[in-house]
Amino acid sequence: KMKMQRTRNFSMADAQTERSYQKQPTVFANRKAALSKSKKSLRYVRNIGLGFKTPRDAQVGNYIDKKCPFTGNVSIRGRILTGRVAKMKMQRTIVIRREYLHYVTKYNRFEKRHKNMSVHLSPAFKDVEVGDTVMVGECRPLSKTVRYNVLKITSKGGNKKGFKKF
Repeated sequence: KMKMQRTRNFSMADAQTERSYQKQPTVFANRKAALSKSKKSLRYVRNIGLGFKTPRDAQVGNYIDKKCPFTGNVSIRGRILTGRVAKMKMQRTIVIRREYLHYVTKYNRFEKRHKNMSVHLSPAFKDVEVGDTVMVGECRPLSKTVRYNVLKITSKGGNKKGFKKF
């Protein structure tokens, strides 16, 4: 399941976007040059299972994200949910809107309800926009409000607000 993959022309200097030194804890960066014949560096990438494919950017990209399910230390277990992207104003975190119907017994009818959820968005998914439908998986708590990770972008576009036709 877990494997080290070689990427082309990746240096740790490319991944340094924060003030603290960014590295993958599973990759040893100071190996001797004489021992390794190739100039390619190692990158930790794993298959999360459950039928989800590892994105290409996770395999060949140069980002460092410890909360990414594909390259970090997060396991997906529990629920798999879908929702529509509502907001993208945080760094590496998005808000998705989950819409559902609630039955009211007194009136023998359904009412529309929704829940907003904060979800971690890995840098492996570059082309996500507001209105896209995403599939998320439950993981350990990543912050005060984030307990889910984006696993797949199922459909593109659409309107941002309002319920879909049933």
